[in-house]
Amino acid sequence: MSSTIRVAVAGASGYAGGEMLRLLAAHPLAEVGALTAHTSAGSLLGAHQPHLRSLADRVIEPTTPEVLAGHDVVVLALPHGASGEVAVQLPDETLVLDLGADHRLTDPRAWEKFYGSAHAGSWPYGLPELLLAGGARQRDKLAGVRRIAVPGCNVTAVTLGVQPGVAAGLVDPAGIVAVLANGYSGAGKSLKPHLLAAEGLGSAQPYAVGGTHRHIPEIIQNLTSAGAPEVRVSFTPTLVPMSRGILATVSAPLLGGTSAEQVREAWLSAYDGEPFVQVLPEGQWPSTAMTLGANTALVQVAVDEAAGRVVTVTAIDNLVKGTAGQAIQSMNLALGIDETAGLGTEGVAP
Repeated sequence: MSSTIRVAVAGASGYAGGEMLRLLAAHPLAEVGALTAHTSAGSLLGAHQPHLRSLADRVIEPTTPEVLAGHDVVVLALPHGASGEVAVQLPDETLVLDLGADHRLTDPRAWEKFYGSAHAGSWPYGLPELLLAGGARQRDKLAGVRRIAVPGCNVTAVTLGVQPGVAAGLVDPAGIVAVLANGYSGAGKSLKPHLLAAEGLGSAQPYAVGGTHRHIPEIIQNLTSAGAPEVRVSFTPTLVPMSRGILATVSAPLLGGTSAEQVREAWLSAYDGEPFVQVLPEGQWPSTAMTLGANTALVQVAVDEAAGRVVTVTAIDNLVKGTAGQAIQSMNLALGIDETAGLGTEGVAP
């Protein structure tokens, strides 16, 4: 591979594809190659992503193996269930980043239960900061790989929030409760009545309540990897009137004899030296505005002594650290370049 990384993006007209292109345009080693989509093929990218001025005049092509061939990296920003069919037609030497769910789960039964189709197989998991039992981290498994499954955005926020306590054995992972506030871009661009501004502005809407959300088995998979013997998660996401961002409040029973100081030290130790995951100073709580446009996850942790629970709050931009940003972070690791290349930690405010 040359010093320039040539990257094709399939699904370029969607939110995830557009965010991938925004970040690639600023990557010092990346060159944007083919842009593809399905129904928008033949139109200009600027008709769908008008904020991407440097690419606005590019023509969107059909998503075919022939169009995607000849690139160092292919990004699949496609609906769930569509990536597997495309991926099998791409060369083994091409680095393929799947932003969809098709290759995240290692258990075919969990995939079939929550997604209702045949399992396409599992790929190396693209959450570099994932803690693994025994002290390793997932980034150690990404060097040189040519297939990467990028995690779900909700999964990223929940995992990064609570995994230090799970890995350190300070909380009971069988009693985790997660409640999330989610921006509307996480639902994609599909036109649905409940996603209209008339329905969403001034209102908060829960969805996928009662253990039905597709990200639940992925959260369980991650926390099991971090060393949990058994994981039970009550997971409730809520759409709130903002375009992007996730604020994840996660609590778990505190195991007996653990002090608040020990809890905080576990979180600080887990993320010491991490470029994109930061534990905020005591008393400062994350907000989605802090992470807007940045590849950061900002975390705070406290002990509710009366309830006997650890409470963590994590903020991410669902399109950056929740999707495209960590795809580029994982791409950098796979290609052996600086993990932080093309990625920023400065948010946009107000």
